[in-house]
Amino acid sequence: MSATKCYNTAEVLVDRNVARGFGGKVAFIDPARTLTYAELQHATNKVANMLTIGLGVSRETRIALLMPDTVDYPCVFWGGVRAGIVPVCLNTLLTANDYLYMLGDSRSEVLVVSAPLLEMVEPLFDQLPFLKHVIVVDAGDKEFDGYLQFETMMADANESFETADTDPDETAFWLYSSGSTGAPKGVRHVHTSPAYVADNYGQNVLGIRHQDVCFSAAKLFFAYGFGASMAIPMSVGATTILLPDRPTPTSVLDILNRFNPTLFFGVPTLYAAMLADPECMPENSSDQLRLCISAGEGLPEDVGKSWEGRMGVPVLDGIGSTEMLHVFLSNHPGDIRYGTSGREFSGYRLRLIDDDGQDVNDHELGELLVSGGSAGDGYWNQRAKTRATFAGEWTRTGDKYIRDEKGYYHYCGRTDDMFKVAGRWVSPFEVEQAIVSHASVIEAAVVASEDDEGLVKPKAFVVFRDACDAAGVFEDLKAHVKTEIGVWKYPRWVEAVEELPKTATGKIQRFKLRER
Repeated sequence: MSATKCYNTAEVLVDRNVARGFGGKVAFIDPARTLTYAELQHATNKVANMLTIGLGVSRETRIALLMPDTVDYPCVFWGGVRAGIVPVCLNTLLTANDYLYMLGDSRSEVLVVSAPLLEMVEPLFDQLPFLKHVIVVDAGDKEFDGYLQFETMMADANESFETADTDPDETAFWLYSSGSTGAPKGVRHVHTSPAYVADNYGQNVLGIRHQDVCFSAAKLFFAYGFGASMAIPMSVGATTILLPDRPTPTSVLDILNRFNPTLFFGVPTLYAAMLADPECMPENSSDQLRLCISAGEGLPEDVGKSWEGRMGVPVLDGIGSTEMLHVFLSNHPGDIRYGTSGREFSGYRLRLIDDDGQDVNDHELGELLVSGGSAGDGYWNQRAKTRATFAGEWTRTGDKYIRDEKGYYHYCGRTDDMFKVAGRWVSPFEVEQAIVSHASVIEAAVVASEDDEGLVKPKAFVVFRDACDAAGVFEDLKAHVKTEIGVWKYPRWVEAVEELPKTATGKIQRFKLRER
């Protein structure tokens, strides 16, 4: 018997909604199916039985989920959590080598994989000694000899299950970091973290309520998408719309128009791409939208203002991380300062420190540290990186910020992206904001580059709205940046590109641009 009071997050986010009368309410919608909270409860019980009784999977064992965002995803995820089994959420847009690394690193004994993704990972199985079972989801009429089929197993499973008596501090699930600056790291999150995110960000900032309908373009395997599509809406019995496919301006507008969500969660690159689409107009969106949310990277001021001006709905920009599970610094409804990540809110404390670990004053550059109850329990099998990032109650974000006298935090860039020109720090994000405010630009990324004399200067990679006279536009763009933020910060070189390299979660991979 554990000395700690039992706490299983599946009971908190699934069963509690049924107990308070929301059993018949729709919990999840994908383009093909819907799932009520009562159906979700039954399905998670079946998954728990399927894994424990059907396959003999023991408590605390890892199972990997390689699935698109459909109503099956929350069934498998919360079914594993209910049984005290640990889901490991895998990005669906990676390479075979990435999956070999993550499946081997996590030592997952079960892989639940969508049928279209099986072909990519199947050649890896001989190299994964810990993998015992492969369950194929969405098999349809196709036969997958030698593999278990999810739908068949679910049909045979009992829908009654006694939830595992897990502890509050027990590992509930893993998320892998996006790998924007190196190999992905497995972040372990405990059972109390989803509700902590929902209570402090969902309630205190978004004002989430059970009548809300949420749609996140960020996927469930991504910490931002996990909170937006599961932890936050499920905390109050709200409804979530899921998009299985990769989000594009067309597909996102279709979902917005078709299902009329009240809350939309996107990333800055998606907002910029949608604004460049002539079909992105209020009449083609949701007429129920009350808030839009942005995270993942800093939202350029011009993009936020342009979105609100065109669509009539404000965008709350904030910052979160895989390590903290969701957003921990944000703008607030009625208190939006575009071009900033907002202000501290209840549940999280923030610090800015210099290279010596000392707190900096307002208007001074520092690395952002955060303290809050949703912090991960460390990286799997990476002790040195765990000790460097999770420093006691404080988590180092690797993000550089300046805090003004009113408490608003101004994003400057990742620690690895900052550089000096003529002895003065340059914020790539500040230069990028100035560039995207030019009418001809969709998005931009700025990195350090050396001139013929070996001196470091800004170089910009720019996605333009239309094909144009490169030389003329480049000079005009440089002049525009000089006017906006100062002569010494302007990009000395401008390179037009069709697209910027990004992670599957939409973060710009500036290290790839530096390698050029």
